[in-house]
Amino acid sequence: MFFRLVKQMAELEGVTEKLKADNQMEWVARMNNICSRATEIVNHDIVYN
Repeated sequence: MFFRLVKQMAELEGVTEKLKADNQMEWVARMNNICSRATEIVNHDIVYN
């Protein structure tokens, strides 16, 4: 579930391999944000419910 969410959010927000090649720090920041949000969603759905 986590990896599916990360992949979907990255696609929706335009976080691509091109961004990774052009601006690595921006890519890392955006991916960290996506991973944090996905973790919160998974925790809420699975752990807390």
